[in-house]
Amino acid sequence: MLFGLLVPPGSAPRDRVADGLAIGAALLYGAFMVLIGDATSPGAAVPWSVDVGIGTACAAALVARRRHPVAVVLALLPFGAVSVTATGPILVALLTVTIRRPARVPLLLAAGHVATSVIYFLSQHEPPFPLWVDLVMRAATAAGAIGWGLFLGALRERTTRLEAEQQLRVEQARLTERARIAREMHDVLGHRISLLCLHAGALEVRSDARPDEIAIAAATIRTSAHEALEELRTVIRVLRDGPTGPEPPQPGLPDLPRLVDSARAHGMTVGYECRVPLDGPAAVLGRTAYRVVQEGLTNAGKHAPGAPVSVLVDGGAGEGLRVEVSNPCSAVDSAVPSGGVGLVGIRERLLLAGGRVQYGMTGERFRLEAWLPWPA
Repeated sequence: MLFGLLVPPGSAPRDRVADGLAIGAALLYGAFMVLIGDATSPGAAVPWSVDVGIGTACAAALVARRRHPVAVVLALLPFGAVSVTATGPILVALLTVTIRRPARVPLLLAAGHVATSVIYFLSQHEPPFPLWVDLVMRAATAAGAIGWGLFLGALRERTTRLEAEQQLRVEQARLTERARIAREMHDVLGHRISLLCLHAGALEVRSDARPDEIAIAAATIRTSAHEALEELRTVIRVLRDGPTGPEPPQPGLPDLPRLVDSARAHGMTVGYECRVPLDGPAAVLGRTAYRVVQEGLTNAGKHAPGAPVSVLVDGGAGEGLRVEVSNPCSAVDSAVPSGGVGLVGIRERLLLAGGRVQYGMTGERFRLEAWLPWPA
């Protein structure tokens, strides 16, 4: 019975089992009351067989107790005035009301249940027990049903609340993951597309380029566009279907030379100096430093096309990891659109990693400088 009362709506097989257990418990209690009570006495209001028949019909009505708990109790209460077997179904229905309704509702219904014992007493020709016995018996059993129902209702409410909190945590984790994917998409795709546009712009202004140079540039543009599309498809698939496998490894400090070489291959002039061992900092620090350099190269390609870029990675364990990307300002307007959120995302990354970032004009150069804690 307890399992059935706590079962959530919509699980039909378990509800059928719960109904069977509830009906069985109600009939068992009613039969016990017939044996120890006054239903079999000569002065009973109705023959004991009729009493049992009424109680059995009342037990069948318990299948509707979850949908209409109060209505079921109200419908059963009058039968408690003529049948002790019906008291079993009434108590089970009262238990259900206590679980699903405010406490004052089952208390009022319990008072009605106790009041019917007066009618049951008066309908007997020669009652074998005094009235107070019936009153105490019905009051005690009703109090027990309400008390047990309050406990089950609190347990049911707590279970529902825990499920809602778990669902909220799952949803929050999903939103956080989507935000992270969006940030990664900006970092990766923004970098690739800005380099692609830079290469295409170089082709546009070089009208005297040789056919082999044009072919090489076109092949580079095609390759970059293909890689960008593949990464975009991956992001869209994750956003639509969720992660379907292990997350691909994220780039870190050992991947910086390859990032710089890629920028140089797309026509950028990059001066790169790394004064720390590539496998020295932790993976989280290396990944954040990589994203800082990537964002710096992306911004340089957008806003200062053709200008030389300087990249410096310095520091040590105990003093922190410093990353600096700088480039002279350019009077050339870039055709690459800017969303204006890249540096905001970098600031968020640094704050989450316990670091800090500064960017802006220093003389004639734009400087992006980040510091990350590197424990000794």
